[in-house]
Amino acid sequence: MRVNRRSLMLQLVLTLHLGTGTSLAVCQPDTCALLSEVAAMREKLAALTQTQSTLEQNLSAMMQKMATVEANLQSYKSQAEDVSKMAFTAALGSSVGPFEQDTPLKYQRILSNIGSGYNPATGIFTAMTRGLYYFSYTMYNNNSGQPNSVASLMMNSQKVVSTWDTVGDDSQDSATNAAVVQLEAGDSVFVKLYANRVLYDDGYYYNTFSGFLLFTL
Repeated sequence: MRVNRRSLMLQLVLTLHLGTGTSLAVCQPDTCALLSEVAAMREKLAALTQTQSTLEQNLSAMMQKMATVEANLQSYKSQAEDVSKMAFTAALGSSVGPFEQDTPLKYQRILSNIGSGYNPATGIFTAMTRGLYYFSYTMYNNNSGQPNSVASLMMNSQKVVSTWDTVGDDSQDSATNAAVVQLEAGDSVFVKLYANRVLYDDGYYYNTFSGFLLFTL
């Protein structure tokens, strides 16, 4: 049976414009089969288009998440590098004492303070990360009479090492002590001057407090 070409083209156009809901009851068998295939292809194309749109949205969301993760990673890396570089040295710069009670020394002349772990307003170094640290301090007194000088390196409330200057005929006394200690993040280290004791200092910076991170744990 020959199919009327004009009729076939007309029905194809109707199907393409009216969609898959177009009635096929009036078409000839060959035409109906062709129109059914066209309708099925249109449905598949619509489904593929929707799938592509969904995939593009998912890809965009994944790229945004990856950008956020990368930014966070860079931030964490920068923070890790910052806390791994801790070192400071500070000096008194002027004489202190005597005080009525034990007092943390405030070394306010900053020579270096990498990582900002040392606070000159309080005289306290605060560990930013868990690790092994080295600390040292120097005590100086040019007074041959009373009061003399006694100081200790403190970790939180625990005494680590100390220096002691006894009364004598000489008027120039200096002492240094040091320690390697393990600190947790948030631990504090400072030098304590005991009650009724003095330290002499001037622009030559005889009294210093230093520390640095050896390595993290």
